[in-house]
Amino acid sequence: MSSSVKIFAGGASEDIGSRIAEGYGQKLGSLKRSRFSDGEFQISYEESIRGNYVFLVQSTMPPTDNLMELLLMIDAAKRASAYKIVAVMPYFGFARQDRKDKPRVAIGAKLVANLLTAAGVDRVMTMDLHADQIQGFFEVPVDHLFASSIFLPYVESLDTANVIMAAPDTGGTKRANAYAKHLNVDLAICYKQRKVANQIENMTVIGDVEGKDVLLVDDIIDTAGTLTTAADMMMDKGAKSVRAMCTHAVLSGPAYERLEKSAIHELIVTDTIPLKQKSKKIKVLSTADLFADVIHSAINHQSISKYFVIS
Repeated sequence: MSSSVKIFAGGASEDIGSRIAEGYGQKLGSLKRSRFSDGEFQISYEESIRGNYVFLVQSTMPPTDNLMELLLMIDAAKRASAYKIVAVMPYFGFARQDRKDKPRVAIGAKLVANLLTAAGVDRVMTMDLHADQIQGFFEVPVDHLFASSIFLPYVESLDTANVIMAAPDTGGTKRANAYAKHLNVDLAICYKQRKVANQIENMTVIGDVEGKDVLLVDDIIDTAGTLTTAADMMMDKGAKSVRAMCTHAVLSGPAYERLEKSAIHELIVTDTIPLKQKSKKIKVLSTADLFADVIHSAINHQSISKYFVIS
């Protein structure tokens, strides 16, 4: 069976969606969003998708309308007789809710996986999940891509002779250690304690950063409290400079203000989430060509192992 490919984007990811489509070699498909006066909205495809591979690009950061829009896009595609439906989710929202960390809480990531499957998705493509085990929440294939294939060429273009990799918390140790091994540099770790979410009680540094160019790495930067505190502490410990790499630039609340006041020389992020405002400290690297290449590989049943530079 010969099926053509069509790529559509939700309202939260129109920019990256258009660049993914361009990288694949076609225009973004025509999608209409109708909104009722009470805020309810409806999705409709303005072209035939019968028998097509349909790729739906949508990050699911807040508000939850972004997730609901993706679910409606999937349902509409299924009812329009699409051959295969693939959700391309550069940022997978609710991924921080991957387990019961205390009694009587939901496992939000599992719920989202169930909703996507119930809506009719055949495959999911995403990048740097907050927890690797989320792949196991799905009963459909998940292409879990890593931003390392984008970050590493940029890092290697810098002078890495004096670099030390660092994790802003113990949860990011595995990721930072993988970068350190690949670059053949040392590793430092920040140990933090919290009483409530988004509020740090205290933090200490494990490792010698004196005279080093520190490169902090994490998957998400939200309020920037952890990252900026870690950066300032690195400088207090004698670091020469501090850069940070974070895949998903959530940047909520006081994040931009904290970033501007911090010791971070440069924050390197991807475009999985569009920036709310510009900053001279932020360097954005595009994931569009990577997703376009993976879409091409998926359609042609080719391996995508080459994109897993650091896992």
